[in-house]
Amino acid sequence: MSTVNGGISFWYAREGAPAPREPLPGDTTADVCVVGGGYTGLWTAYYLKKAVPFLNITVLEARFCGYGASGRNGGWLYNGIAGRDRYAKLHGHDAAVRLQQAMNATVTEVVDVCAREGIDADVHRGGVLEVALSPAQLARLKEFHAAEAAFGETDRALYGARETAERIRVTGAVGSTWTPHGARLHPVKLVRGLAAAVEALGVTIHESTPVTEIRPKHAVTPYGTVRAPYVLRCTEGFTASLAGQRRAWLPMNSSMIATEPLTEAQWESVGWEGRETLGDMAHAYVYAQRTADGRIALGGRGVPYRFGSKTDNDGRTRPRTIEDLREVLVRFFPQLAGVRVEHAWSGVLGVPRDWCATVTLDRSTGLGWAGGYVGSGVATANLAARTLRDLIREDSGQSGPTDLTTLPWVNHKVRKWEPEPLRWLGVRSMYAAFRGADRREAAGRSVRTDRVAVLANRLSGR
Repeated sequence: MSTVNGGISFWYAREGAPAPREPLPGDTTADVCVVGGGYTGLWTAYYLKKAVPFLNITVLEARFCGYGASGRNGGWLYNGIAGRDRYAKLHGHDAAVRLQQAMNATVTEVVDVCAREGIDADVHRGGVLEVALSPAQLARLKEFHAAEAAFGETDRALYGARETAERIRVTGAVGSTWTPHGARLHPVKLVRGLAAAVEALGVTIHESTPVTEIRPKHAVTPYGTVRAPYVLRCTEGFTASLAGQRRAWLPMNSSMIATEPLTEAQWESVGWEGRETLGDMAHAYVYAQRTADGRIALGGRGVPYRFGSKTDNDGRTRPRTIEDLREVLVRFFPQLAGVRVEHAWSGVLGVPRDWCATVTLDRSTGLGWAGGYVGSGVATANLAARTLRDLIREDSGQSGPTDLTTLPWVNHKVRKWEPEPLRWLGVRSMYAAFRGADRREAAGRSVRTDRVAVLANRLSGR
């Protein structure tokens, strides 16, 4: 049997794409219009409707809820947030600690809402394990571990090679760090359950309704315009398709594979009984999970960026990327060399020019937005949604500032990406530099991070 390539993602393989909801029938009004039916948009609608039940909320989605990153990601519900170190420099260490604490609590929040709403998303709270596979990676891992502890993660653990092997037998792992603030989940089960919960609250969702332009109090579609005091852009990696937003957030591509189900003997050879989400300390990093049905789903960067901020249609992935990811799988677990890759797919994530996630409400226009999660959106989208809820309630006079509205990522301003072909050349060069650095570090014994990777990080603004 050949590998299924595309079809949105493996997460849709069993039940297929959902029957679409009705598109927008014409011009209408709402109190809040949410553009985007992924995690950010649905969580925002959920929390706003729970807080203010009388609000008339409309969600507009170009394809169907979960078509984008929310239905294609690696299923990492964890406490990482893009830009924390920069926020510490801009607003002080204590402000960044508050942001990190909010992210830690967000993991629990998502798990608790799933339980309350009856959303069976295959959640397993095994934490996050990140491994080092070379002396240079080990040095970075120890620095990373110390930095996380400095931001309040006193429950994080650092393991040597033997302790790491007791948790998971990744070939060549010389150490690891583990945090309890993480869980594995099934991305599509979460987004479908969330959409159903939102509709049960009385929120209107229109699918097959692409928004072509957002302006104050207006969301424009081919079928009509929604007029609302608040219009919230929750489009993440698809933001570049909106009028005037081509250079706002760069749609970075990430690709994944899923294996056939492993046998009991194969799982015994791998370990991984804790079902932690798994990552490494490479510059072009890898992320993986042990799925509820006994597979390994593993991802990384393939073709990181398409010229002109283009996005794919159905998740189709080039054969070379599939082979590269398979090579990573076998490098981690040589005993799985004969395991078949059943599915491969790709998706886009939103990357701001300074690599900082943000949430914003412009009180003069009623326009709001959240995103730029740089691959950490499963949990961050929830925190962003609750923050948008509080910002709207504050703006409408229903409440004052809250702990969330005073976090340092609120109303952070980011400059635009360079015009083409500069951003295409820049991103392609950056990832070529990272891949070369990973090869040199793997072949060497130096504990120093490769100088080319250091330079690439500095020039890219990471």
